[in-house]
Amino acid sequence: MRLFWLIAALVLAGCGYKPASVYTRDVLGERIFTEVRVYLRDPENSVLIKDAVNEAVISRFKGRLSDKDHAQSELYISLRGVSFRPLQYDQNGYVIYYRAVTTLSIRYKKGDKVQSMNVSGNYDFPIEPNSVITDTKRFEAIKESSKKALDLFISKIAVAGYLKDNGT
Repeated sequence: MRLFWLIAALVLAGCGYKPASVYTRDVLGERIFTEVRVYLRDPENSVLIKDAVNEAVISRFKGRLSDKDHAQSELYISLRGVSFRPLQYDQNGYVIYYRAVTTLSIRYKKGDKVQSMNVSGNYDFPIEPNSVITDTKRFEAIKESSKKALDLFISKIAVAGYLKDNGT
């Protein structure tokens, strides 16, 4: 078994494999300032999104949160919208499965370079037949769909870093 892992490590190292976090860090740097703008129609969701953004910076970007003065890059995130769409109905016509879709507007700045993009993430979740979406389910759905939107942002940043790294 050790031999397998040794061979796998040599193959990956030999082909120049780098995780996406390396390319993301190349684009954004290690110290990142984040600011989440409050969505006036739904201010409590801004806190959930701020938590998701901070978690992404630490765990997915492999970066560190920083104040604005010491940051290598700045992320400004605002919630563009949240929607809930029914996905599945039971035999009586009651919704039993929903999809939460969260759209984020992200503007990032590193030095003089400023770029903006909109990203969306979704999260599917069940509810009991003939009931409404509870606040707990709603908050969980918004947080999880925000994480997925941030994953899409990370993917786009990683691709930009990869292209820059390979001169394309």
